[in-house]
Amino acid sequence: MTIALRKEPMNDQLQLSEQMSAGSASLRVDVHGSEPREHVLDDLSFLNYRLADVRISPVVTLSEPDIVWHQDRDKAVTYDGRTIRFDGPWPAGPIQKVIVAMLALRMEAVGLHPFHASAVRYRGRTVMFLGGESNHGKSMGQIEACRRGALLVSTETTVVDAAGRAVMGSKSAFLKKRTEGTERADKAAPERGVEKFFGAMPTWDTWTEPSEVDVVVVPAIDGNFDPSLAEMIPFERQFQTLHSLQNYFLLNELLAAGWPMPIVDTEPLRRARAEWLTSFTERPYYFVRAATPQVLMDEVDRVL
Repeated sequence: MTIALRKEPMNDQLQLSEQMSAGSASLRVDVHGSEPREHVLDDLSFLNYRLADVRISPVVTLSEPDIVWHQDRDKAVTYDGRTIRFDGPWPAGPIQKVIVAMLALRMEAVGLHPFHASAVRYRGRTVMFLGGESNHGKSMGQIEACRRGALLVSTETTVVDAAGRAVMGSKSAFLKKRTEGTERADKAAPERGVEKFFGAMPTWDTWTEPSEVDVVVVPAIDGNFDPSLAEMIPFERQFQTLHSLQNYFLLNELLAAGWPMPIVDTEPLRRARAEWLTSFTERPYYFVRAATPQVLMDEVDRVL
């Protein structure tokens, strides 16, 4: 829900209180300043790409804000263990990244774990392509699986519940536009890989029911790789999975020149996360090297 308040002479007036939800998790953002504001963000495409299905709630029910933004103060960003506070004129990019991190924490608190991973329903099984340490191939693997008849579960993000079921997922294969403050010259055009490997983006149908993640594939696509498939040992499974889960907390993130992302993760949260993934990683995991997505899926087909 958006609550827009009329403009007052005070330059620190509360202008907006907005609540966002992903699954059963919710987060509240309060914006203060001299100018009225209709929404915290004008575009939710990045949030949906990163957290599957983010909605503006029809009613603000949370008693306290998770993010507070004072627009007319000197620029700063701080975290007190509960609330992130932005001061000053921040562009939308850093704001949306912080919303992702804080909402991911709230999701984890209600037993929802966002994975940096794509997933498909293929040959009667749910297969997750995990974006682990290297993150080379989860999108191309998903696209090739769908070319072979798989149903799409998720693209950039797969949300898994406490029981190990994929319950939500993003549906856009690529982020086609980067918001101000997050531009990247080192990122290739979103569909360049598709053109190289497939010629054109294929179409697919979706799988919408919650489903147990049956198999996890950690892909590594590189034009120089000979094909290989290896079942992963427990340490490798947990190592790669923790990389995937930690991706949402922006521990290596520079929000803007001179301003690193505040550390929102804690030792108790990391311990709880590691304990949960110990049970999640008991399912089959395979590390697959291949020169192309087609060869990758040929290797995966051998174990399905």
